[in-house]
Amino acid sequence: MWGREIIGFAERQVLYSLRLVFGSPASLYGGLSLMSIGLLLLLVAARSIIVTILHTLAPRHENSLINVLFERRLLQSGPRLVAIGGGTGLSVLLRGLKHYTSNITAVVTVTDDGGSSGRLRSDLGMLPPGDIRNCVLALADTEPLLEKLFQYRFAVGELEGHSFGNLLIAAMTSITGDFQLAIKEFSKVLAVKGRVLPVTTTSVRLAAVLEDGTKVFGETNVGKCKGRIADMVLEPESVAALPEVLQAIREADAIILGPGSLYTSVVPNLLVKGVSEALQNTKATIIYVSNLMTQPGETTGLSAADHVETVHRFIGKKVIDYVVLNSAPIKEDLAAKYSETDSLPVTTDGARLQLLGARLLTGDMLDGGGLLRHDPHKLARRIMRVIIDRTLITARRKR
Repeated sequence: MWGREIIGFAERQVLYSLRLVFGSPASLYGGLSLMSIGLLLLLVAARSIIVTILHTLAPRHENSLINVLFERRLLQSGPRLVAIGGGTGLSVLLRGLKHYTSNITAVVTVTDDGGSSGRLRSDLGMLPPGDIRNCVLALADTEPLLEKLFQYRFAVGELEGHSFGNLLIAAMTSITGDFQLAIKEFSKVLAVKGRVLPVTTTSVRLAAVLEDGTKVFGETNVGKCKGRIADMVLEPESVAALPEVLQAIREADAIILGPGSLYTSVVPNLLVKGVSEALQNTKATIIYVSNLMTQPGETTGLSAADHVETVHRFIGKKVIDYVVLNSAPIKEDLAAKYSETDSLPVTTDGARLQLLGARLLTGDMLDGGGLLRHDPHKLARRIMRVIIDRTLITARRKR
């Protein structure tokens, strides 16, 4: 009974907070409004935690508790993985990897300047929270309803276009005074398996230099550019990576680059001072996950070998050991739909991959939905298979 009373109290507080926050015109950029949203979320999270504890401690769930403890023990002894990228691709990968290990460090680019993240970045002077929010939720051990709350996007009013999770991170950044600490606390609330780190805490802008010499500024514009990209830079150029990011790379058993946009999700991380050097010197297995399709303008006509060659150019050394590429046939109607926007399946160019020192890993990576996306579980299984094989080979050599 005491459990239900606590839950009821939490629900009443949530409703009361809702009236406080939304009973008057919303003010996105007022500190009190953001802090109220943060308080609302903490109350909802408290309810979720209470429900979880009650269900776990109930006698009829004794076997479930043992299974949970055993699973967590296995995950804690899993390989140390570093996943580097941004956008939605990285979060898809993390959803699959968290079932194999909790020793995951997600390193996320901070060059996003579009949508809700771009507005918060511009108006509040904070780092863009969107990609980081998606990665935190991907690694979280939470109820579907709570995840829907964090992903909820307002459709009207001053908050139109903003994600609730983005506003929460903005509130926590305001409260703590530190973006990295805000992400850490956000992750604690959601019982994240692993950790999510921005590659740098310095505000940077992405720029592309096209083959004709034109310079395109901003991640959103780079993604839309029509010309072939010759070079990428950050402004300011000399920004340092978080020490925790470099340490994670040094200590990793495996490092995964992508999936995600080559020039706007993967490469921006390599431009941050210290990252490429750490990748050159790590003993970890390095795996590149290729996108399923080319992206109009940004990667039109580029094969998997072209992707690898580009990554090597920015790192300064041939470091990629494996390339993961989908080999399952794409439904004709879907392929036709994407071809209308000049988006085609990424080809292999296997001979060049071998010259670049990378082995090809193929298989069915499709999620089977109405959009061409990686299936997180298929992708994670393929990656973990090679990591485990490499680990066993290394262990045998040490005997």
